[in-house]
Amino acid sequence: MTASAIFCACALTMTPVLSQPVFAASEATEAATSQSAVPAEEASTTEHSVRINGDSFDYKATAGNLVIKDDKGDPSASVFYVAYTVPSDDDEPRPVTFLFNGGPGSASLWLHMGSFGPVRVATENAAPTPPPPYELKQNPYSLLNKTDLVFIDAFGTGFSRGLAQEGDDKGKNPSSKFWGVDQDVDGFARFITRYVTVNQRWNSPKFLLGESYGTVRAPALVNHLQDQGMGFNGVILVSSILNYGADAPGLDREYVGLLPTFAATAWYHNQLPQKPEQLAGFLDEVRQFAEGDYAQALAQGHNLPAEQQRQIAERVHQYTGLSVDYLVNANLRVDQSHFRKELMRDSDTTLGRFDTRYMGLDKDAIGARPDSDPSDTAASSAFISTFNNYLTGQLDYHADRPYQVFSRDAIMTWDWSHQVPGSGWPVQMPYVVDDLGNAMRTNPGLKVFSANGYYDLATPFHATEYDLAHMQLQPQLQKNVQIEYYPSGHMIYLNEKALVDLHKDLEQFYDNAVSY
Repeated sequence: MTASAIFCACALTMTPVLSQPVFAASEATEAATSQSAVPAEEASTTEHSVRINGDSFDYKATAGNLVIKDDKGDPSASVFYVAYTVPSDDDEPRPVTFLFNGGPGSASLWLHMGSFGPVRVATENAAPTPPPPYELKQNPYSLLNKTDLVFIDAFGTGFSRGLAQEGDDKGKNPSSKFWGVDQDVDGFARFITRYVTVNQRWNSPKFLLGESYGTVRAPALVNHLQDQGMGFNGVILVSSILNYGADAPGLDREYVGLLPTFAATAWYHNQLPQKPEQLAGFLDEVRQFAEGDYAQALAQGHNLPAEQQRQIAERVHQYTGLSVDYLVNANLRVDQSHFRKELMRDSDTTLGRFDTRYMGLDKDAIGARPDSDPSDTAASSAFISTFNNYLTGQLDYHADRPYQVFSRDAIMTWDWSHQVPGSGWPVQMPYVVDDLGNAMRTNPGLKVFSANGYYDLATPFHATEYDLAHMQLQPQLQKNVQIEYYPSGHMIYLNEKALVDLHKDLEQFYDNAVSY
């Protein structure tokens, strides 16, 4: 969703980008401001209330920054956060959840303004949100009834910034020292440790909640923090990508992972030759075909006999609505952008990448790929505008520089290598399945919740299923992984009905993950 935009994930192209809407301060402005002296730790705290499930919850909202230090004890960054805390009525500590979006290089206003915070911006469902004025309303689906919430902005986004240190290259943005898979995890770990210490939350049940690239950060982060002695109760993954190597050239795993989402999309838009009544049962059939006959056919490469290729194309046609000839000409391999252009070409309509329920129009109908992503532009202005108003008007937080929604420099210079647990050297593209598996084995009480949108082509649900099934967990740990599905896209909460169901599921997840 954005003004020019990359909204949340290029997981299925060869460009490793999981971004969020782009807007706000220039990189030059951010870099220049980053050279200033170490800022003081300051915060604005205001009091509010919200009704959830018919009950009223009084809470404090704290918008501020904390300074983190490197191993030498030198200040390395100032991290911006907004925390929502509810006074505890008894002697038991309330859970605390740390939430963040992805990018890499995105601030966390998307989760903040759309999902589980105490306020929520009103947007249209599967359609463009009209221009301002926008409505910011109480969020009856906030998780404040179960947990305190801390929304964190990544380095170089929001008001979070790296600090210049002795020996730094004066031509580089000081935030760039955190622009990498493991560098980012280390910085987030230092912030969470600082927050927990300052606010005396070491004995609180703890959770991480990441969306999009945030689901790369969360598994590596929980494993890293637990190695340092901080225990966690749960990890919540919203619209996941756990393995950036799945779409490497020569591998066909990408197409197997995409097929069930193609099928769900064709079902939603009534493009199937014979549409079944129920989506869930239909997708079980598609999964079986994708992992069976389809995967086996792709594995043969150009050795697949022409007759068998056409037979498989006939099956894929039944599941996706794409023509047999188109599928044969594509060698049975259709990527997400081709699908978005082709499925409804006859009606001169394209589909969204982050949410295929959204429909758009291109300049013409002859191209192979869409000109833009209608799900990317549908609600960005509403999120960005309301957040800026909310920050100053209700949180009483006034900054001396613009809030930076997205850092293009971060994603363009990101270090994608990752040190996998137990490996002697880093892998070149992040694979965090092993991080999460290791975290669960070393902490058998750790629970994992995976939320997936049926209509998300950026991080398709079947690819997530495959990755979560390859953590090599023992049977007694497998029950700690819960996977749920919702009739929405990448930002599940844009569909209010899906948010209602997601909130109910997470209420139960928190109850199961916290035991006194």
